[in-house]
Parts: sequence; structure tokens; C-alpha cells
Amino acid sequence: MTAQVSIAGETLVVEVRGLDKLWALKSRLEIPLVNVAGATADPGVDREPKGLRAPGTYLPGVITSGTFHLDGEKVFWNVHDASRAVVIALRDQTYARLVIEVEDPRATVDLVEHAIVRPPQ
Repeated sequence: MTAQVSIAGETLVVEVRGLDKLWALKSRLEIPLVNVAGATADPGVDREPKGLRAPGTYLPGVITSGTFHLDGEKVFWNVHDASRAVVIALRDQTYARLVIEVEDPRATVDLVEHAIVRPPQ
């Protein structure tokens, strides 16, 4: 099951749907847009090391869902089909990245990229 990504005011909202709420032990993430660094479609992300799962579910080739700790960072995963994976980079948040499966990766990346607040250079 895919996650639903939306923008509510100045907040990025990720809704985990269906049984994935159980596997991920989360149903909703809300991130201030000012803390969203960017988004990319990344169908190869499933080949990356995941780190230590705590809490969550990991069945290789089937599901990666929940919180994973790697190299001092926390990453939230919710992916069944990596061909539809989007990586959302965060700053100053509990999670360093969100790796989620969405219905339409290109549309999700466009939504996030057009909504985020870029810091002045």
C-alpha cells in the first residue's frame, strides 16, 4: 500500500495507509515545510543498507516499513515496490529522511519541490 503525501498550509503531511500503519507503527507524519530539504524519485533506494530496525518491519523484497537507524541517523521507511519510492530529505527533524512508496513518484516530487521553502543562499 502506498503512502499519501499532501501539503497542509506550511506542513508536509505523509499519511501511512492500510495495514502499513501496523507494520510501520506510524499512521501520520507532519513536517514543517521549512525543514524539508528536497525530494527525489529513487527506484534504487531499496539496495541501500537499512541499518538497525527499531521499531518496524523488514522482509527483504517484500516490505521495509518503520524506523531504521544507520550511521547515527533515523530514517523512516514505508516501501513495498521500490520502483515507486520517493526520498524526502529533512533537516532539523527526528528523521533525516523519509523513504516512502507513493502512487505517482514524479507528481509527489513535483508537489514537494514546489512547496518547500529554500533557505537564502
